Amino acid sequence: MLLLLAEYLQQYYKGFAVFQYLTLRGIFGVLTALVMSLWLGPKMIRVLRNLQIGQSVRTDGPQSHLSKSGTPTMGGALILASITISTVLWADLSNRYVWIVLLVTVLFGAIGWVDDYRKVVEKNSRGLPGRWKYFWQSVFGLAAALVLYFTAQTPAETALIVPFLKDISIPLGAGFVILTYLVIVGTSNAVNLTDGLDGLAILPTVLVGGALGIFAYLSGHISFAQYLFIPYVPGVGELIIFCGALVGAGLGFLWFNTYPAQVFMGDVGALALGAALGTVAVVVRQEIVLFIMGGVFVVETLSVVIQVASFKLTGKRVFRMAPIHHHFELKGWPEPRVIVRFWIITVVLVLVGLATLKLR
Repeated sequence: MLLLLAEYLQQYYKGFAVFQYLTLRGIFGVLTALVMSLWLGPKMIRVLRNLQIGQSVRTDGPQSHLSKSGTPTMGGALILASITISTVLWADLSNRYVWIVLLVTVLFGAIGWVDDYRKVVEKNSRGLPGRWKYFWQSVFGLAAALVLYFTAQTPAETALIVPFLKDISIPLGAGFVILTYLVIVGTSNAVNLTDGLDGLAILPTVLVGGALGIFAYLSGHISFAQYLFIPYVPGVGELIIFCGALVGAGLGFLWFNTYPAQVFMGDVGALALGAALGTVAVVVRQEIVLFIMGGVFVVETLSVVIQVASFKLTGKRVFRMAPIHHHFELKGWPEPRVIVRFWIITVVLVLVGLATLKLR
């Protein structure tokens, strides 16, 4: 929106041409979303408290969590609002990738909102039944996959890129739709499973989102893409605005979500942010790198799968409790220690993911 205004004003003052630079608008995207989160945060927390929209806590989990009962939840709406407004303000609204990623984020957020609303407002412990949650995730994830497949303009946009190997590019054909669907829905649920401790999910999301913004910028610049042997995808650089907004909104939310949390993001935030990461990774053709950088999300998901499979097959549990962050809590790790150590692991994994840009 502001890009159009700058283009109009440019005829009167050439200095407005500076807003054509993606890096500048990306920085403004971060700052706008950050300021909005910090400004709206206290107001939203106050409203959620007044409406008694509080978190219910499992009695069979770590006893230290019982004190969190009643903490305002559904704070993910703050993140989504900040991302959406900042992106609309600073991004090129004629860019199809911006709208695809933004719509996927909002639609998955809507699924989470319904689930949270039923749990905390209607006091329905089941929330949105799992089959319906998965159904709508599948509908939106498959829709995004089909749109990306049928609007692809170059073969690189539907090929699987293998990191560390500069000459390996696997044409997927219609298999691209299946891969995209799995990445979007899988990442959405993985982030949701990770969101169990104060700040545990949001900072890894910010770190991975910021790194994907770098990939988007480089993939959208033909010279950088050719130099680094990554696929050049025209127009994808504009996603640095969205990723910047995600970083800013996430950091603003962390201000209130850090231990001890004043607000939780709920499914409305976790499902949306996971889907956003998955969609951006698909667009910039870095699904495998997302798997590396989001290693914490992957391990959290695997711990649940292993726990359920083991209990059904043998009647025994592998972990004291799943997802795995609860396992470490029940082993005696204080919550802040679990959180910070998982953050450190994510920093390392994100650096490994970024290293794939040169190690080819």
